[in-house]
Amino acid sequence: MVGLGVYLSYNLRQMELQDLETELSTEARLLSDILSDDMARLSADGQLDQAAKRWSAILNKRVTLIDANGTVIGESHEELATLDNHLDRPEIQQALSTGIGRNVRFSQTLGQRLMYVAVPVTNEGQLVGFARTALPIVQIQSKLAVVIRTILVGSIIAAGLAILIAAIIAEYTSRPIRQLTEAVQTLTLDDQTLKPLRFTKDEIGQLAQAFNDMSSQLHIQYDELETERTKLKAVLTQLTDGVLIVDREGDVQLINPAAQRMFAIRDQDAMGASLAKVVRQHQLFDLYRLSKETGESQLTTLEVPAQRLYIQSVAIPLGNVLPGSILMVIQDITQLRHLETVRRDFISNISHELRTPLASIKALAETLQDGALEDPPAARRFLSQMEIEVDALSLMVQELLELSRIESGKVPLQLKEVRPIELLITAEERLHLQAERSGLNLEIQADPGLPLVLADPPRMVQVIVNLLHNAIKFTPPGGKVTLSADHKNDIIVFSVADTGVGISAEDLPRIFERFYKADRARSGGGTGLGLAISRHLVEAHHGQIWALSEEGRGSIFFFSLPIVK
Repeated sequence: MVGLGVYLSYNLRQMELQDLETELSTEARLLSDILSDDMARLSADGQLDQAAKRWSAILNKRVTLIDANGTVIGESHEELATLDNHLDRPEIQQALSTGIGRNVRFSQTLGQRLMYVAVPVTNEGQLVGFARTALPIVQIQSKLAVVIRTILVGSIIAAGLAILIAAIIAEYTSRPIRQLTEAVQTLTLDDQTLKPLRFTKDEIGQLAQAFNDMSSQLHIQYDELETERTKLKAVLTQLTDGVLIVDREGDVQLINPAAQRMFAIRDQDAMGASLAKVVRQHQLFDLYRLSKETGESQLTTLEVPAQRLYIQSVAIPLGNVLPGSILMVIQDITQLRHLETVRRDFISNISHELRTPLASIKALAETLQDGALEDPPAARRFLSQMEIEVDALSLMVQELLELSRIESGKVPLQLKEVRPIELLITAEERLHLQAERSGLNLEIQADPGLPLVLADPPRMVQVIVNLLHNAIKFTPPGGKVTLSADHKNDIIVFSVADTGVGISAEDLPRIFERFYKADRARSGGGTGLGLAISRHLVEAHHGQIWALSEEGRGSIFFFSLPIVK
């Protein structure tokens, strides 16, 4: 509309100027025709100035009459005396050369812009003067102002209507786009409350429908991935083996709780940290580097002294799944190593325990074969010794079977409520005579009113008898053995204290192992299984067993049982 206004204004101005020029030219020619015969006479009579004023009033134009020399001889709007020579005026010069002169300029006389049209006045082919008409172009400016005002008002109205219509159309068009934009900005895969967008049948509707389909598919895929991630997290969390994924830069990208416990590091400290910083074992880093260089699985076993661990680790390249990354599976084989040690010790101990009675039996048999049968008293003595050795072997086999049954849980416990002092009295009665023969003072220190414990009486008496038997065996004559029971929190603590030879600090942690004997105990006989059987029986009752001892100053064996609530 602005461009149209400028265009129309320019063209209207040109048209108005053209019309004004035509009008002034016609009127100037008319005056020229009128003056062609009488201009010289009227000029001599001084009548042209009045004629110019009269014609100006009739034509409503400024009329100027100029002689051939450029002197103004008639002027409708000014005094002749104030006017200078007009021969050099552009319209006069143009009229001389072309027969008509036109010019638009500012008039110093009238103080405004005028259009001048001048035509020559001739008489019988001789130039006698010029007739000039003029009109201020302010009239044209007034007409143009009206046109421009009309165009401006129309433009404003049209622009207002256009803006209103554009706003309505824009709102109608952009509303679904804004809704779609908001939906995209607020879309989160775990947000199940996002409502599907309503859509029309145009292009925006097609885009909204495509977004709804994409959102549904993303949520389905997210749910599937979340399910798989939950399964993987559950497996990694419950897995007892340590699992790490290390990228091509040697930084840890995944670590499960088992690995965190092995290397005493938190998840937030491990993620993104270098493998060397996390595991702090150069063997494991060398394993990772070798697997990365060769592209093949690598295996190593090492000891971690700080955590007292034996671990076995395998490094597996992940290939196309995660190019450049290495999966490291770390297995804690400490328990396996311990079991292997126990197995070796068991074989060594049982071999040692069996060697002595078997060798003794073989020696006695060979002696009998060599002629001792001919000496009845000696033969009976040898047979009696062989019976002792066989009884020792039978006892060992019986205790081994008993220990095996207890460890495997095949010995059912007949639990019932029993008074602690009754267990102590029963055990004391069984070994009272043996203590007297050994010259020992055996006594019981327990409150008869102690809370009841839930136990299998024969089995717990067996535990007390085993501890009491050892105390009697390793306490010199004149010593003292004390049986006691005390109430502490929710348990009853039983103890067997002696003033015997004691146990060295080196041997004390292992006395409850099968076949383990301190050096002093080996000279006293026995199978070395009594304490192991006692430990398993106490633990089967949900109790604990332990010992305190100082070599040369006696020992105290404790075990606890929960009270009846």
